[in-house]
Amino acid sequence: MENGAVVDKKTSKLRKPREFICHACGKKLPFCWWCSSCGFMICWDCMEENFWGMTCNGITWTCPDCGAIHGFGND
Repeated sequence: MENGAVVDKKTSKLRKPREFICHACGKKLPFCWWCSSCGFMICWDCMEENFWGMTCNGITWTCPDCGAIHGFGND
């Protein structure tokens, strides 16, 4: 895959990518929020800028590409 994520054949989900490249700003960063279903990545700055459209409760975020729901890790 172009973003460095690798498909795990046992679970048909993506494993953690080797590098993070934000799909919104295109920057290569040490960390991005990423969707394990489709590989979408977004950096903290872009997530903060688009927070209003990515979450409705501040606990989870919805992938804009596939609609999968992910936690921020703040449970």
